[in-house]
Amino acid sequence: MLEASFARNLPAMTSDALLEAWKRDAAAPFAGWDFSYLDGRMIEAQPPWSYPDLARAAVAQAEDVLDIATGGGEVLASFAPFPGRATAVEGYAPNLPVARARLAPLGVQVFQANTASGMPFEDAAFDLILNRHGGFRAAEMHRVLKPGGVFLTQQVGGDNLDDLTAAFGARLAYPDNTLERTADAFAALGCDLELAQAWRGPVSFADVGALAYFLTAIPWVIDGFDVAAHAETLARLHRQIQADGPLRFTYSRFLLRAVRR
Repeated sequence: MLEASFARNLPAMTSDALLEAWKRDAAAPFAGWDFSYLDGRMIEAQPPWSYPDLARAAVAQAEDVLDIATGGGEVLASFAPFPGRATAVEGYAPNLPVARARLAPLGVQVFQANTASGMPFEDAAFDLILNRHGGFRAAEMHRVLKPGGVFLTQQVGGDNLDDLTAAFGARLAYPDNTLERTADAFAALGCDLELAQAWRGPVSFADVGALAYFLTAIPWVIDGFDVAAHAETLARLHRQIQADGPLRFTYSRFLLRAVRR
């Protein structure tokens, strides 16, 4: 029924071909955290800070580094060589072989662990913990940090892509993930907050197929996303592109650097 509705919203000669093209985009391979498939089709603004630069500078001063929610290890690998020991944690099983293949040659051991429930490390094991866009529990980060150790994270804000979710009539997946709540949690544990900054900026998609790939790769943005099930909304967005150009939505990010006393 939805596909029939989609067909009514586009010229008959193109609707089936577009729908199949979007399905092919949605089914394209995705591994680790590599969005190179969308090069030239998805344009992302960047926050005013540089997480890679901040992390690289911190790594240069650290003896024991832990990267949590490392994904495919892409970001951590860019900080090599490491002056001391480097370790990574990833909770999503399909990412583990990707991360291990990339990081093992750099001397990085990758563990599978859930950072919210607990990690297989002793107390005060690391002087630097990195986290880019991964879940965590503040108390667990505090536990494995040495006194004077640094926790540096760039997070996806709870209001991330609120305009995109609204377009699909969906709900935000993690509305409570805010700078204020995160900063308060670390401050309550006795950490000094050296950096705390929030930002919102645009991300644009040149075509609906690019959006379909993105939403399939990150399924929590639109819970249950499926090209056929959401064909009517995709058709509306396609018409919007035809009328106004690339789709534009809003990213939300925040940065926090906390030091354990």
